[in-house]
Amino acid sequence: MVLGFEIALIVLSVLMIMLVLLHKGKGGGLSDMFGGGAMSTGGGSAVAERNLDRITIVIGLAWFACIIVLGLLLKGGS
Repeated sequence: MVLGFEIALIVLSVLMIMLVLLHKGKGGGLSDMFGGGAMSTGGGSAVAERNLDRITIVIGLAWFACIIVLGLLLKGGS
């Protein structure tokens, strides 16, 4: 069970790194390559950027939960 959470943590960590790199910074970002550069006329975030934000939050919460569960499993095992 611990091995499964360790593998999940590694996968989630790689996904978090990729998602954070895709976010648009002050001068643009890698998300521009995938169509995230088209801004709406209202000055808000594009749909792609908002979806990227939501996906990043969900993956971040899963990453945090995986760390907590893994910590509890390792603490209980010793």
